[in-house]
Amino acid sequence: MARLALPRANPTSSAVTTTSTTPRRLPDVAFDAAAAARPLDWVGMSNIALPLRVAGPDGEAITVAASVDVSVDLKDANARGIHMSRMYLQLQNAFASETVTPAGLRRVLQTLVEKQGGISTSARLVLRYEQLLLRRALASDNAGWKRYPVEIDATLRDGHLHLALAFSVEYSSTCPASAALSRQLNAERFAEDFAAARPLSAAVVSEWLASERGLAATPHAQRSRADVRVELRPAFDEVPLAALIDALETALATPVQTAVKREDEQAFARLNAENLMFCEDAARRVAAVLSADARIERFDAQVSHFESLHAHDAVARVTGQGASA
Repeated sequence: MARLALPRANPTSSAVTTTSTTPRRLPDVAFDAAAAARPLDWVGMSNIALPLRVAGPDGEAITVAASVDVSVDLKDANARGIHMSRMYLQLQNAFASETVTPAGLRRVLQTLVEKQGGISTSARLVLRYEQLLLRRALASDNAGWKRYPVEIDATLRDGHLHLALAFSVEYSSTCPASAALSRQLNAERFAEDFAAARPLSAAVVSEWLASERGLAATPHAQRSRADVRVELRPAFDEVPLAALIDALETALATPVQTAVKREDEQAFARLNAENLMFCEDAARRVAAVLSADARIERFDAQVSHFESLHAHDAVARVTGQGASA
């Protein structure tokens, strides 16, 4: 029997070969039935790198680098997983072109829920970044930038936005007990040096006080920090970060400085002497500010004095409610 001769493939042939334009179907195991089916409180991603537009000095918007956690609830007990890639892509430019506001957070959270196709009803965002604020020197005509760690925790549940703001403020604390003990030693040295009868005048005493003999002891002081978390009421348009930081630094009176010349250091020493503080005193100052603010629903604050006398720290914690709206 004669065999049918088939033409050989010619790589230079001008014949057109057609290929299918139908996208290849990829498997998606997220639609498989869930084992041990049950709803989950939160599912998502943490430490996503994002640009964030926040209010800067004088209200001008600036872009900062942020670390973001995002999650949604999984209310459909039989759904194996959420659509993580949808959440990630939705976030990429969510806060790059507009300043973070409560209204903007609500809009993004609502979109995150809608993108899940009915398997979720709530969403949560946690934004972490460092806020830069320009601070004037105490006495000289100088200024410098100061950074504040910030965390915004926003949750949309049952159509209601719940917003919490956490931040830290550093300040100096001089121990009242140490100051009293130092004053006693200074007084004893004065009595010792002027025990012999001799004429006293303001000039003589002033000269003695300015000498090394005029300082027998100094009270210990240390850098300290107030860590604050506030739950905000919904009736506001902006995140009141700078306003709260300013109010707390004013109340504590001895915030750590940026640009410092000799006149600034002297002014800082005066402020420390005028604001001797145990950690209990500092906690009460912080609470007085937060409890008087009508934008705050609840607050939780801890002050830590990183002791220079002890190897351990002195801490105080206070919670409460803001002023009635």
